[in-house]
Amino acid sequence: MINNVSLDVRGKKLTLETGLMARQADGAIVARYGDTVVMATAVAAKTERAGIDFFPLTVDYQEKAYAAGKIPGGFFKREGRPSEKEVLTSRLIDRPIRPMFPKGYFCETQGIISVLSFGDDNTSDVMGVTAMSAALTISDIPFDGPIAAVRVGRIDGTFVINPDLREIEECNLNLVVAGSDDAVVMVEGGGQEVSEADLLEAIDIAHAEIKRLNALQNELRALAGRPKREVVPPVKDEALAARVAELAKDNIRAAITIPDKMMRQASLNEILDGIVKQMGEGQEADRSKEIREAFGSLEKKLVRDMIINQNVRADGRKPDEIRPINSIVGLLPRAHGTALFVRGETQALAVVTLGTSMDEQKIDALEGESFKSFMLHYNFPPFSVGEVKFLRSPGRREIGHGMLAERALKAVIPSKEQFPYTIRLVSDILESNGSSSMATVCGGTLALMDAGVPIKAPVAGIAMGLIKEGEKVVVLTDILGLEDHLGDMDFKVTGTAEGVTAFQMDTKIGGISRAIMERALEQARNGRLFILGKMAETLTAPRENLAEHAPRIISIQINPDKIREVIGPGGKVIRSITEQTGCKIDIEDTGVINIASIDGEAAQKAVEIIRGIVAEPELNKIYHGKVTRIMDFGAFVQIMPGTEGLLHISQIADSRVAKVTDVLKEGDEVSVKVIEIDSKTGKMRLSRKEAMKELGQNG
Repeated sequence: MINNVSLDVRGKKLTLETGLMARQADGAIVARYGDTVVMATAVAAKTERAGIDFFPLTVDYQEKAYAAGKIPGGFFKREGRPSEKEVLTSRLIDRPIRPMFPKGYFCETQGIISVLSFGDDNTSDVMGVTAMSAALTISDIPFDGPIAAVRVGRIDGTFVINPDLREIEECNLNLVVAGSDDAVVMVEGGGQEVSEADLLEAIDIAHAEIKRLNALQNELRALAGRPKREVVPPVKDEALAARVAELAKDNIRAAITIPDKMMRQASLNEILDGIVKQMGEGQEADRSKEIREAFGSLEKKLVRDMIINQNVRADGRKPDEIRPINSIVGLLPRAHGTALFVRGETQALAVVTLGTSMDEQKIDALEGESFKSFMLHYNFPPFSVGEVKFLRSPGRREIGHGMLAERALKAVIPSKEQFPYTIRLVSDILESNGSSSMATVCGGTLALMDAGVPIKAPVAGIAMGLIKEGEKVVVLTDILGLEDHLGDMDFKVTGTAEGVTAFQMDTKIGGISRAIMERALEQARNGRLFILGKMAETLTAPRENLAEHAPRIISIQINPDKIREVIGPGGKVIRSITEQTGCKIDIEDTGVINIASIDGEAAQKAVEIIRGIVAEPELNKIYHGKVTRIMDFGAFVQIMPGTEGLLHISQIADSRVAKVTDVLKEGDEVSVKVIEIDSKTGKMRLSRKEAMKELGQNG
């Protein structure tokens, strides 16, 4: 049976439908909004996956090329590995969905979101969140939803729900907000130095719309929902937990106050191994898994109690205190810009490379083809946390963290007109204990300034955390890895001294209130300003000159009609210029030519050659040209490449010339003056005798 419900969202009908497609899934929804159609399916195994203590959820978002009437590129002509956008959208949908499942539910669960038709409304990602929630809501899978998501932008001071692709270009704020009826569970986006107050207002507006979408899902659940599976949480052995607490409590309390991460973890491991050995002696069954779970729960409780009741953190800091910060720039002699940013036990090595427009990244997406001139790549090698793992291509985490940092810095990157370079920024995390993505933002800012990139203003980032026990709430500034793992919120804010450039929030407790968010934003602002001050001790502004080994780019504007002359037949002319000067030359359709070279003199030589090719003749100016043809009535003289004029027999000399060949022959080089240019045809009349007069020569 087909059931559907609909709702007007900003003048368009949003429809959620079930019962037509993918009927063997536990839950399937087809969502339609304008020309965009998204299908979300949810399937869960009927039995628990043995031997695990985490919820095995997988969420995949995929874009079908046919959705935009395209055939995929490449040899195989079919969709291949997920694009960066698909990976980021998969994370966007996963993050608000994941906290909404009950504790103790360990059945393997998979959500797949497929874009079947792509319109220009720019909503397939946020529709994916709502459709995935709806599929779970009507299924028998235990899910504490519904939740929904919308995008909110701001154009000329007015907030807009779900701005389309064209409107996004005009927005100075772009947020995706997901939430339940009671609270916001996820926020992601950025802006052009927006204030914290504006950010909160945008979230409030988005949450009001989210409640309408949740009501729509509940309406569909009433029509087509199935009873939920019963979840029986694992029964804990209270006697075992009490025995673990008796043996380990005091030792754990001492261990969790060790400031050094590796020493702290080594001490906790030693305590745990001793408890497992002591409690395992004389036991018939192996209960080490239960002991380890009880130990982990006890550690979490003691860490949270210490923060909530004593206002003291694992490394001894107060809730709003930031770890020691230092940084160094200019470390690598051949790189164009470098910075090592260190905050506590987190290190980010940021390296900038400058290139030309030929180095831009081509993006082939459903929205169409585009080019990217600022790229940030984030790497998280296993040695940064003292682990041994295979090196693989970047995973979802690396791509997500890199995009967050890229969004944070993109707001201050100069336009191509101001700085005609392609910029690649790589962040290699060398040590990690607490937000390495925020260290990437800080190190990236310093590396950009070290490279001489004229950024609008320095950007810093900070990660906030939350411990909430009943009515007791502590907001943590600059969280450790331990506090991220055992806490209730991960809240990252980046910005300049003037405002926020990027924002990301995830929760583990089904959402946070506006009051907590407001408090966290204010605490984050204070922390951000403190970090900006520490960064200024190393470098206050972009360097005036580029690094020695960075390419110098000179931009010139020519008449677009002259582009073919610069390129030449089959690229002959431009290849010749490149061979003569060693420069890289990029020509845009607008007539802008970028000449890049490490050697400034070589770049200037290329400029002179190009200007000579495209130069327009000027009236009354003297040129040194070559005779190309002899006629009875005069000679044609080429005064610049591709440009020649008529030197009439009467203008060859002061005295009468009977035959042109008495004075000139083909190939002769002569000085001539432009005495007339026809405004319609561009034809020129030249005079040798006028040129000789001005040059003081005798005919």
